[in-house]
Amino acid sequence: MRRSDQRRDAVFACYQRDVTGRPLGELLGDVKPFTRELAEGVEANREELDELIGRHAHGWETDRIAPLDRNIMRVALYEIRCRDDVPTEVAIDEAVELAKAYCGADAPGFVNGILGAAIKEKV
Repeated sequence: MRRSDQRRDAVFACYQRDVTGRPLGELLGDVKPFTRELAEGVEANREELDELIGRHAHGWETDRIAPLDRNIMRVALYEIRCRDDVPTEVAIDEAVELAKAYCGADAPGFVNGILGAAIKEKV
């Protein structure tokens, strides 16, 4: 399974956690280690990731952002901030591609804009 598929699975697990409130471990089941690490990393760093998104989502409360958009950004930001083996550009490109595939027409630009602004805080 490609890493992009594992990212998608992590996003969907985090999304389901947000929407249903079910425990993440129950939603993950038998997944690849990379998927599990991303989803559990997002869960463990949720507040910090949401604060970072909120600082750059001008005019939007984080909880008002569509849950799928929010979780795409959470996974990308987790990778950017916590994984040295994933280039920033790859994390952003993957997030934009997920937004193109699964979200509304405005989501890819929204996701790209927030991630682009947020990476300036990486250092």
